[in-house]
Amino acid sequence: METVSASVNILGRTYKLRVAAEDEEALRKAAEAISVQAKSYGQMYAYNDHQDLLAMVALTQITQLTKIQDSLRFKDTDLAQRLNTIDSIMEQILHPTQNSL
Repeated sequence: METVSASVNILGRTYKLRVAAEDEEALRKAAEAISVQAKSYGQMYAYNDHQDLLAMVALTQITQLTKIQDSLRFKDTDLAQRLNTIDSIMEQILHPTQNSL
């Protein structure tokens, strides 16, 4: 895996990182999204410093991620149950005599 040096700016502060080359664009998009959301919070809420804004961004993003993970977990379980049902039906169709024993 090739790594590259990348610098991103979040709320006026530069962070220098080494990331996988294929992750660099996503990293830059994430940094921009963090800055945009933090600035938006800064306009809506009182805050003491940028750390407050970054904490609100982190809380919002992790809450959304948790909801997505829970939804995917439910969908995975539901899909597995449906596939098991389909498998049982196919077994009955393909091997009807074996299932009657």
